[in-house]
Amino acid sequence: MDTYNKRWLLPDGVQETLPPDAAAVETLRHDILQLFRRWGYDLVMPAMIEYMDSLLTGTAHSLDTRTFALVDQLSGKQMGVRSDMTPQVARIDAHLLADSARQQRVSRLCYCGHLLHAIGDGINSSRTPLQIGAEIFGSDAIGADVEVVSLMVSTLHAVGLAEISIDVGHVGIFRNLVKDSGLESEQESRLFDMLQRKSIPDLQEYLQQLPLGKRLRQQVCQLALLNGDVSVFDEARELFQDAAPAVLQSLEYMHSVVQTLQRKYPQTLINCDLAELRGYSYHTGLVFAAFLPGQGREIARGGRYNDVGKVFGNARPATGFSADLLNLYQLCGVGEGEARGILAPNLNDETLADCIRQLRADDQRVLLDLTDGQVPAREQGCNRQLQQIDGAWTVIEV
Repeated sequence: MDTYNKRWLLPDGVQETLPPDAAAVETLRHDILQLFRRWGYDLVMPAMIEYMDSLLTGTAHSLDTRTFALVDQLSGKQMGVRSDMTPQVARIDAHLLADSARQQRVSRLCYCGHLLHAIGDGINSSRTPLQIGAEIFGSDAIGADVEVVSLMVSTLHAVGLAEISIDVGHVGIFRNLVKDSGLESEQESRLFDMLQRKSIPDLQEYLQQLPLGKRLRQQVCQLALLNGDVSVFDEARELFQDAAPAVLQSLEYMHSVVQTLQRKYPQTLINCDLAELRGYSYHTGLVFAAFLPGQGREIARGGRYNDVGKVFGNARPATGFSADLLNLYQLCGVGEGEARGILAPNLNDETLADCIRQLRADDQRVLLDLTDGQVPAREQGCNRQLQQIDGAWTVIEV
């Protein structure tokens, strides 16, 4: 490949959006943010870069390996390019609540913007996703979790992705199960990994090496098998009947959310997975993800992440979800379709200029023909053109 062509190469995992897709993505962004607004969410626009000590705070430390670091030439401090907007939105919420009189306020915030990942999630994953999402701060109620899952479902339905399924889990079940077991963090991480992979033989073998009682070994091992419809909750109650109260509380919380969602969305498949630990180092309670048939990776995900704002002076309960808007656009198949512009001759004619101004004021797309008729209207993205008929400028189909 010659030097000229190499200049046009983008880094692996980095892509740009060109016409007409860029306009279609912008329309999709606008429509989703309007949906969020109708649900009561206020738009925020976090900064692209921040100092590392605020960008990677609290539970956001799970993002440190994915965050590009750079040095601020003005202060000499280390900065990072955001790899997730959720911690930034938590900081914004904390600043909004600087006045102690507003501490009890429930905030609903939404956002949309590009991220930059130092490494991708997989072989073909984007390192520059366009993240769109919504968060609730200040409510620890089940209703808040139900609302964000419902908003996620409504968002996916609104963009034409109706055949979705939802996986629901609760990190509190496993976390409270092993909380007082004496396991080291490395041992807990290995158990977490095996549960996520549902690697039963490896799990059974490793459990025998750990200083755990027989009953706890059985409960952890069975946890990996507890997934399916709501009947898994009956099995789980029997399995964890002698477990810590916090385990049963997490179980009942998850069951209540699932029951509510089933009533609201009877046509949506909800899979209950008690070993679903997505974002274990980040989330503190309910976790959920949306999938499409034939898609191995989630198309949207979220969960509860209480106390993320503690380092900013407001340890508030929080829950939310996010998705990659570019991925949603590719999946929903919504495009601009056939170009629908109007081609106008490039003439010094005041009547023509008035006509063009009126058409644009009426939200019509009008292009001046800078080729002087050398390139057909269709090839310039127009299906109509302005012609002078009986002394009047008229729009005709071409």
